[in-house]
Amino acid sequence: MSRIGKQPIALPGGVTVSIEPGIVKVKGPKGALSTAVSPLVEIKVEGATITVGRREDSRDARSAHGLTRKLVANMVTGVSEGFRRVLEISGVGYRAEAKGAALQLALGYSHPILFQLPEGVQAKVDKQTVVTLEGADRQALGEAAAAIRKLRPPEPYKGKGIKYAEERIRRKAGKAVGASS
Repeated sequence: MSRIGKQPIALPGGVTVSIEPGIVKVKGPKGALSTAVSPLVEIKVEGATITVGRREDSRDARSAHGLTRKLVANMVTGVSEGFRRVLEISGVGYRAEAKGAALQLALGYSHPILFQLPEGVQAKVDKQTVVTLEGADRQALGEAAAAIRKLRPPEPYKGKGIKYAEERIRRKAGKAVGASS
């Protein structure tokens, strides 16, 4: 039995779940999300808990069991509390500015970069160097954060670039100048 898949999911107040054949829809104060579900997995709502089980004991059903439970749990957390990802920008002249549903970034290139945020993801900029992304959909939020980081990944010599707040950059020693052999 899947250790993750057999855990029940608690439904917080204000969150409703509707199950249709092949689709699970979750609504809450932060929005509504839906996902496709494998036919090998069955989902039951009993009071204020959701349980995920599998219809058979095949390899595919076992692999879909834990995944489906985690996807549904992420949807429930997203529509009730939301998710957040923090990016830090370091470098001389590197800065960000929120402009509606877009993020304008100056990253040392000859032109500013206008990054369009996906639907359901909002950005807040503090001190022009800390970007906080928030949203209900964990996957869309993670993809947006990764795409922003990819615009100027941190380099190992001076640490300039965009990094996640919890990320640690392994620094390299530069070339030793004037070293004689």
